[in-house]
Amino acid sequence: MSATFTAGPLSPAKSRPNEAIAKETPPPFPFSLLSKCTSLRQLQQLHALAIKSRLQHQPPLLAKLITSCPPSAMDYARHLFDQIPDPDVVLFNTLSRGYSRSDDPIQSVAVFARMLDAGVGPDDYSFPTLLKACASAKASEEGRQAHGAAVKLGFADNIYVLPTLISMYAECGELKVARALFARTDGRCVVSYNSMITACVRSSRPGEALALFRELQATGLEPTDVTMLSLLSSCALLGALELGKWIHEYVRKNGFGSFVKVNTALIDMYAKCGSLEDAIGVFDEMGSKDTQAWSAMIVAYAIHGHGGKAISLFEEMLKEGIKPDGITFLGVLYACSHSGKVEEGLGYFRGMRGRHGVIPGIKHYGCVVDLLARAGRLGEAYEFIDGLPMQPTPILWRTLLSACGGHGDVDLGKRAFERILELDDTHGGDYVIISNMCASDGRWEDVNRIRRLMSERGAVKVPGCSSIEVDNTVHEFFSGDGKHPQSEAAHRMADEVVERLRSVGYVPDTSRVFHVDMGEEEKEASLRYHSEKLAIAFGLINTPPGTTLRVVKNLRVCGDCHSMAKLVSMAFDREIVLRDLNRFHHFKDGSCSCGDFW
Repeated sequence: MSATFTAGPLSPAKSRPNEAIAKETPPPFPFSLLSKCTSLRQLQQLHALAIKSRLQHQPPLLAKLITSCPPSAMDYARHLFDQIPDPDVVLFNTLSRGYSRSDDPIQSVAVFARMLDAGVGPDDYSFPTLLKACASAKASEEGRQAHGAAVKLGFADNIYVLPTLISMYAECGELKVARALFARTDGRCVVSYNSMITACVRSSRPGEALALFRELQATGLEPTDVTMLSLLSSCALLGALELGKWIHEYVRKNGFGSFVKVNTALIDMYAKCGSLEDAIGVFDEMGSKDTQAWSAMIVAYAIHGHGGKAISLFEEMLKEGIKPDGITFLGVLYACSHSGKVEEGLGYFRGMRGRHGVIPGIKHYGCVVDLLARAGRLGEAYEFIDGLPMQPTPILWRTLLSACGGHGDVDLGKRAFERILELDDTHGGDYVIISNMCASDGRWEDVNRIRRLMSERGAVKVPGCSSIEVDNTVHEFFSGDGKHPQSEAAHRMADEVVERLRSVGYVPDTSRVFHVDMGEEEKEASLRYHSEKLAIAFGLINTPPGTTLRVVKNLRVCGDCHSMAKLVSMAFDREIVLRDLNRFHHFKDGSCSCGDFW
């Protein structure tokens, strides 16, 4: 892939002899049908009609055909484009926009280079499309060159280009540059604010996104539906339910409730903040529901452990004539995986392509691996990964490795670990899992070897972090640390909770604490101050009796914390909603919604 704006791989435009055609009056063409095309086949049929009507060389018709090409048919769009003798900037932009939405967005760079070589000057729409393509491809070098070209040609401060530059740098992981560009704006452009807010959300900085929204309000600018979408994504990342409810009320009062995408974002926010009831309420109140809305609700049911309801909703969706997409099937497969419906899940997976025309992606393959591995069919899961038609990602092997740990299959776990190292040897969690597996099996030589390897390669385990929202403020706790202002109080409360729970049968599960030099008391202490326990203790101190505690953790909840949360819900008469890396756990009256299958 070239990093400079030289002529790309596209073939040069070819002239067509059409003088004779121009002398005749072409019959009318059903242009209205173009917008109704739902497949490349239908588009080709209209193209064939154009040829029969001797209109195949008319630039306006070719432009509309190119515009109607789906992102998966860019080779066909390029074939049409190459038949236009002297394409103008609009046609170049159209082809570039198509590539920017395709699986090969970097081809937009080649289109832009060809446009410059043809002596066609870019306009206000050329650079936004080019920059969006660079963002989609995470092509930071090409993005910087596009920025340079925009400066050289006088477009860098254009009201359409500057916000796209901000988004492009943020998508490429250069948030500081995005911030610097935003600082150059005059603060009077809601599009720039939206770009920066979205950039913060996508960079996992939801707090900064919310601060920018408050700043936007202070300027007197009116937020848009795009603003609402980004804010709701921020609340979902933070698990900030009360703040999300405030934004929902803002949506109602300011007329954003008619936007299907905003309602879909509300469903997603409520689901990820632990309030399935509110998500259901939004879904039920929607007058119009598209595929994304149905999918969001299916995923919501799935991550909250209601696999049967997720599948029932999927079947209802099909009866309503709504076409499922890739996200829909992620929800369905996830629901089957977390409720032990192995054969049903495999059936849905097999029907994706043939029955519904949805091509499985790497995440769908990951769901199948999880489906098999959770059910203990580890050998099948290994063979499934090994036989994929594409290069497996480390995540697929990590899914299997984690399941091997849960089922105690050390030998297969070691094989999965070796496959992970071939792809990525920097993830500390992989070393910890296999080390713990070997320790539980008494293979201490392997444990020492793995720990040395981890040290040599500089792999670091991500520390556990849990957050809880109290009085509209999100409080974060890390395992064992004392950074929070009320850390000492949370630690003392955690001690009190453990002592109270001992009377109802709590026994710390130290079987997963593998440190040779640690005594039993030290192992118990290390478990006692896990981040989710500190967050729960903080919630018990700072909320009235009976208040639901909502905790978000960045890692998978451990078995001891899961057992303790069940007992806390019973002994303290509290409902606890805990969102970990994989799903939601609703603890109430001493039991969990997952049925201990997680």
